[in-house]
Amino acid sequence: MNHVTFPINSVNYTVTNESIFVQSIYINNIFNFKNMKKLKIFFSVSFMFICMIHLTCTAQEPKQVQFGIKGGLNLSNLYTSDASSSDMMAGFNLGVYNKLPLTDFIAIQPEFYITTKGASVTYNSLLLDGTARFNLTYLEVPLLCEVNLTHFIHVEFGPYLAYLIDGKVKNVANINLFNYEENINVNDYNRFDAGVAFGAGLEVGTITMGARYNLGMTKVGKTKSFLGTDYTVPNANNGVVNFYMAVAL
Repeated sequence: MNHVTFPINSVNYTVTNESIFVQSIYINNIFNFKNMKKLKIFFSVSFMFICMIHLTCTAQEPKQVQFGIKGGLNLSNLYTSDASSSDMMAGFNLGVYNKLPLTDFIAIQPEFYITTKGASVTYNSLLLDGTARFNLTYLEVPLLCEVNLTHFIHVEFGPYLAYLIDGKVKNVANINLFNYEENINVNDYNRFDAGVAFGAGLEVGTITMGARYNLGMTKVGKTKSFLGTDYTVPNANNGVVNFYMAVAL
């Protein structure tokens, strides 16, 4: 039996060929055991991940062309620097939509609906003093791009064009310096409104619930002249938050 004796800290240690062989087998077994354990964990996690992807893909049915009705609540305001205050008003939106999928992730959605806009605006100036409630009704046509973040949740954005079909104003409180009801009618508003819309929705089966913000890019009122002074009432842009529910038919 071959052996080597060497001192360590004044203690003699003898190493034989057999002990080296046994130790090498022991070390290799430990190393192989650890590697096998890591491989088992790696393959188990990989298998679970692949199964999850497979189940997610098979659970998602391809998007189909949709036609449906939609409606909901509007919270509108008029954004102007000429007024001392502008308060939000409640209204509604009601119409139809058509969803045209381009891929599983992107769709184009044109809509056509009636929507109310306006606000309760308080003026305090030399020409205008008082509070008026502007009630505006439009036919609106948005053209939205819808991006699916998941199978159920999407974001939407795009331009809209609207045509004013009715515009009324009512005196709420004033000091008789300007009678809004007598001096402003539907012809004093710009007939067309254009802007951008963006929002998000939750789609479950044939029902979609969502929220959207519409920001107008055109002035609501036309410019008029009074005693040689030009004024615009309302010198404002539309802003509408709408909450809607849509049902595919």
